[in-house]
Amino acid sequence: MKSKTYTVPFRRKREGRTHYRKRKSLLESGLPRLVVRRFLKNIQAQIVAFAPDGDRVLAAVHSAELGKFGWKAGRGNIPSAYLVGLLVGKKALAKNIKEAVLDIGMHPSVKGSRIYAVLKGVTEAGVHVPHDAGILPPKERLEGKHVALYASSLPKETLKSRFSGYAKSGVNPSEMEQHVDACKKKIMSKP
Repeated sequence: MKSKTYTVPFRRKREGRTHYRKRKSLLESGLPRLVVRRFLKNIQAQIVAFAPDGDRVLAAVHSAELGKFGWKAGRGNIPSAYLVGLLVGKKALAKNIKEAVLDIGMHPSVKGSRIYAVLKGVTEAGVHVPHDAGILPPKERLEGKHVALYASSLPKETLKSRFSGYAKSGVNPSEMEQHVDACKKKIMSKP
């Protein structure tokens, strides 16, 4: 009898969607997972609990929901990711979820990225997620100061072309800080 020389991996591993060793270690913690998925123009965060017949989503937020709180800027940047984290943290606390573990899936771990902006928002909302503070983005980036600083350094013609999407939605990029703060206050005042 000939021995097997090749084993076909699980379908989700073949598709590059699940890292089973990492998933197993997250599930062994016994805590719900804070699942963060980033896309080019959006970001999504969910609190997910394991169940034998399939994971259960306990709380979920997509960056499109930020429009309900007056967010008019882009939905795929660091400030919007931070606000998504605040919102999913508030929803988790409403369902009495006080602790979670971060699951970034197959995304690379990059210091100061949008994934960690969501993490910062969740922890500020009051959910405990174990992490090292050195990996979080600086406060200036969470508040959008870097966008305002960049916009103020551009000449008028270039500003109009680079921030045309902001102009269409009625947001002045040099006032990004105030826009983030206003949305944050609305999210935090939500019951």
